[in-house]
Amino acid sequence: MAVTTEGTLHVELVAADRTVWSGEAAMVIARTTEGDIGVLRGHAPLLSLMSQAVVEIQVAGTDDVVVAAVSGGFISVANDRVSVLSEVVELGEEIHVDAVKADLEQAREHLLQSRDEAEQEIRHAEVRLRAAERVS
Repeated sequence: MAVTTEGTLHVELVAADRTVWSGEAAMVIARTTEGDIGVLRGHAPLLSLMSQAVVEIQVAGTDDVVVAAVSGGFISVANDRVSVLSEVVELGEEIHVDAVKADLEQAREHLLQSRDEAEQEIRHAEVRLRAAERVS
């Protein structure tokens, strides 16, 4: 069990398959379903659902900031310990920007195609309904 250094938080970022990051921090910023929170030493106990968002960890004693993308999950704060538990946690430094941009573009195109298909289905159903109502 890790012991917090005086004046710091012990933080763990945990994905379903591994501990992504563990260490001492001065502050953690996360997004819950109720909004953004900042956690400092001495924070009141908290257990909250997290939104899909970015988590920032100010590493204790440095200017370093650990940035991670989380797919939702939970954040637990108690006794100067912060645990972020999420199905998927990716450190910003491990994310390949070009691949994500390509994935994002593909998802946007898929959304447009799905929307077009849905609109066509609606128009077709409306035409069928008008035809059926004229016969009745």
